[in-house]
Amino acid sequence: MPDLLLELRSEEIPARMQRKAAGDLKKLVTDALVEAGLTYEGAREYWTPRRLTLDIRGMTARSADQREERKGPRTDAPEGAIAGFLRGAGLSSISEAQVVNDPKKGDFYVAVISKPGRPAEEIIAEVMPGIIRNFPWPKSMRWGAASMPKGARFAGIDGKGPESLRWVRPLQSIVCVFGPEHDETQVIPFEIDGLTASNITYGHRFHAPDAITVRRFDDYVTSLEKAKVMLDADRRKDVILHDARDLAFANGLDLVEDEGLLEEVSGLVEWPHVLMGEFEQDYLEIPSEIIRLTIKTNQKCFVTRPQAGGEGLSNRFILISNIEAKDGGKEIMHGNGKVVRARLSDAKHFWTRDQGDMPDLDTLEASAGKFDLDLKKPLDQRMAKLDALNVTFHAKLGTQGERVARIRALAKELAKVTGADPALVDRAAVLAKADLRTEAVGEFPELQGLMGRRYALLQGEDASVAAAIEDHWKPNGPSDRLPEDKVGLTVALADKLDTLVGFWAIDEKPTGSKDPYALRRAALGIVRVLLERKVRLPLARSMDSGFDAIDDHIDQLAVREKARQGGFFMHARAIVGDGKKRNRDLLSFFHDRLKVYLRDQGARHDLIDAVLTPSSDDLLMVARRVEALTAFITSEDGKNLLAGTKRAVQLLAAEEKKGTVVADGVSEELLRLDAEKALWAAITVASKEAAEAVAKEDFRSAMEALSKLRVPVDKFFEDVLVNDEDTAIRANRLALLKAIREATATVADFSKIGG
Repeated sequence: MPDLLLELRSEEIPARMQRKAAGDLKKLVTDALVEAGLTYEGAREYWTPRRLTLDIRGMTARSADQREERKGPRTDAPEGAIAGFLRGAGLSSISEAQVVNDPKKGDFYVAVISKPGRPAEEIIAEVMPGIIRNFPWPKSMRWGAASMPKGARFAGIDGKGPESLRWVRPLQSIVCVFGPEHDETQVIPFEIDGLTASNITYGHRFHAPDAITVRRFDDYVTSLEKAKVMLDADRRKDVILHDARDLAFANGLDLVEDEGLLEEVSGLVEWPHVLMGEFEQDYLEIPSEIIRLTIKTNQKCFVTRPQAGGEGLSNRFILISNIEAKDGGKEIMHGNGKVVRARLSDAKHFWTRDQGDMPDLDTLEASAGKFDLDLKKPLDQRMAKLDALNVTFHAKLGTQGERVARIRALAKELAKVTGADPALVDRAAVLAKADLRTEAVGEFPELQGLMGRRYALLQGEDASVAAAIEDHWKPNGPSDRLPEDKVGLTVALADKLDTLVGFWAIDEKPTGSKDPYALRRAALGIVRVLLERKVRLPLARSMDSGFDAIDDHIDQLAVREKARQGGFFMHARAIVGDGKKRNRDLLSFFHDRLKVYLRDQGARHDLIDAVLTPSSDDLLMVARRVEALTAFITSEDGKNLLAGTKRAVQLLAAEEKKGTVVADGVSEELLRLDAEKALWAAITVASKEAAEAVAKEDFRSAMEALSKLRVPVDKFFEDVLVNDEDTAIRANRLALLKAIREATATVADFSKIGG
């Protein structure tokens, strides 16, 4: 069976786009071929900085013949209907149609349409131009004459504007060869914007600029390898990683590995060559995080550390060249070293400046008084500056200073729940955003929090306060670590709650896949902190406090706007609408994140639904109930009780729907049979024991108490007819079923559990 090789060679594709683009090419081509009636055994995509390649094996040589029967009108139908049938079926006369008899409907026409299969070469040539022209690059460009303004002329050619080919970088050649594994292949020469597909490609831009003739994938890979192009991106990554480790080890160092950087640099080179550069020891006085980020961001290089261990770095770095230099890379290492030293010199300047006094301390006294800041300390100065500058957090939610005030107040309340030292919490909340005004964070926003911790320790802050400044941003995802202690945990909760409450108050909630303010991540962070650190937090009360603070702030904004413009303004709570609905919506949003988290931990969705109610605001208790219910429902007693309980609840629900009278309570005088008397006695005991266990938050014991209902419930349904002819007895027996539902509801809604 024939194989297809496709290569799209261009100028350098941004590294961040390469992997996805290769996957998109594979999907678009294979989907188009299958839709056209071709099949294949396997397909694999490859990419380098200058090419996207697709290798499709075991394709069919042509699409299958198709035969379609199209039913037409009755033979005695009007001429117009018959003429329309002929046009739709592509028949020239009615004699080309068949007449089929239906015993009920009579005779009618049928057109038999046969479509012969098409050669694969024809299909490939047909689908490729559209795939290339409409390729889904995040960003693309036109070049040459096509890039000129519409209507302009260049060398006698009109710029076609949007109709011309757009590609991520100028497309230079297309390879498209097709044929059997062992026979000669042929070129499928489709054309697009002056580029015609051929069997010619080119190797490394500098080492092998000559043309390469391609027959099939295997010799294509071999030829590229000889021309200093390593096609497989994962192999390039492996070579870079192992060579970098070996080079570091040979110099008495360890490589500081970085998967994201490794992915990026493998997309910057076609023929990786690992070298080592160095900078002066003096720069190691800068925090290692700044050194690493400077070298990574500006030069795409890896840092190293001494093999002895510790957090400190060495003054050597690993760089990846795309050239095998004749001088062994001396000039490349020298050039990279110059740039790295220049960048580190800037970073050292930022680091030093941030530890000094600001020049305008006299203008910061009001802000310092507002937040109890000590203007003798550099980080305090930066917080005062952040407030004094009125740096906007969000147009409708005020400045960063106003936000810090809200977080401070909220953290004070949360400290009562978490048990954190209130003085340390207050200090951490005040300084948490201060590093936003440092020059280091201005240059490297990724260091928010981390630099705050560094500067806090330098000015003698408590270790817990310093840690909280870094940790209040955490967790930043499902795998990120949690805050180290109660102080950081408290400020992190306050920060995320203020974010969520604020954007809910101004109706800026996530919609569909859009979440510009990362509110889902913030809510999941709160869920993780509460569950993994076992914090009992009544969310509804905390949300009420947050909404009150936000509403007051919006009111103040409205008052200021009225003073500026004059005229009527509306109260914030009136703008927002139903405050209770707002709270319910946000609590429901937390429930959605909780479900995601628990399902990721292996919990069944139906058990979560059975435990979670619209008013559940203690997420830790919900999780504990789910855990207990999971253990119980998988036991033999649990399975049997579930079956009996669901039978009782379903029967009760059916009778309630019909309007059957259910007694308000169970009357012992109307209990006629031993089985119903025994069930009522069991319900009375189990309800009391389960309620006592739930009050102690011992959900396993509550489940065990309910499991005692298993035998009397089964016996009840064996011996008792619920729908007795006597309406009073029937109402009393339905009340028994209602009592079962109420007893089990102390732990979960069993009707929502599957199985």
